[in-house]
Amino acid sequence: MKNKELHPEIHSTTVIGVVKDGKAALGADGQVTFNNTVMKHNAKKVRKLHDNKIITGFAGATADAFTLLQRFEEKLNSSRGNLLRASIELAKDWRTDRYLRRLEAMLIVMDKSSALLISGTGDVIEPEDNIIAIGSGGSYALAAARVLMKHTNLSAKEIVEEALRIAGEICIYTNSNIVIEELE
Repeated sequence: MKNKELHPEIHSTTVIGVVKDGKAALGADGQVTFNNTVMKHNAKKVRKLHDNKIITGFAGATADAFTLLQRFEEKLNSSRGNLLRASIELAKDWRTDRYLRRLEAMLIVMDKSSALLISGTGDVIEPEDNIIAIGSGGSYALAAARVLMKHTNLSAKEIVEEALRIAGEICIYTNSNIVIEELE
């Protein structure tokens, strides 16, 4: 058997975040796909943490993402809510810990002033334009959000919602069951 048959590729989401005018919004679709089958339509891939001051979203293998989310929350608590410090500490652990290195997921973490991507390679990336996206439809949502940010007066939440709808029209691994969390 080929390795791909033993470990089928999982395409599962679009997650996008926008920081604008002192507000942050992070949203995701609800679709989980395994091979060529939609397994779930209403998964919740965004969460508020740390007394509703931080929002997170994930893409990738669900169990791996929940493991990273738990580790991030621990780092966030130990850093007293410092988003950047918690993100860097998680990325360092992710890169050096043998167990964590095998996890296949990505996290977006946000507060009202910044958005960060934490990757399994130990990267913490802050976008220049306060728009960040991951997942199968992330590129579509990112492109849509950038246009909406430049050419409309929509709020962060409205940009996230419209970008997810556009991605859902293009990406077969993204649906229109959208969940958005907002920090005001």
